[in-house]
Amino acid sequence: MTSKKISSKKSVALPEIKKENSFFEDVYDVVRQIPKGRVTSYGAIASYLGTKMSARMVGWAMNASFQITPKVPAHRVVNRNGMLSGKAHFATPALMQELLEKEKIKIKNDTILDFEKIFWDPAKELSL
Repeated sequence: MTSKKISSKKSVALPEIKKENSFFEDVYDVVRQIPKGRVTSYGAIASYLGTKMSARMVGWAMNASFQITPKVPAHRVVNRNGMLSGKAHFATPALMQELLEKEKIKIKNDTILDFEKIFWDPAKELSL
């Protein structure tokens, strides 16, 4: 324990507070580890973080990620069927697809082709 001085008359020992990451920060940490040319799903991230029913919350984190530094490659997170369900939240509706195509990911009708082949599962790739 460290002691912090509250006033000049009295010194009180306060416990050290360990900063815990917020759920959004945990999501960003996972998303930053997705390799180029690979994608994952909102649900896979939620499951990896121990909150299997929070896929929608992962989506909210992605929506809030555009002003975060270091950058978060939100374009690599899609729905469980490989659909670009978050594309409306990018600067332009086509930007998510354009960013994925730059990474050699093929897309047709807003859906990733060979989704199972390029799917990156954080539960298999990362260890808690």
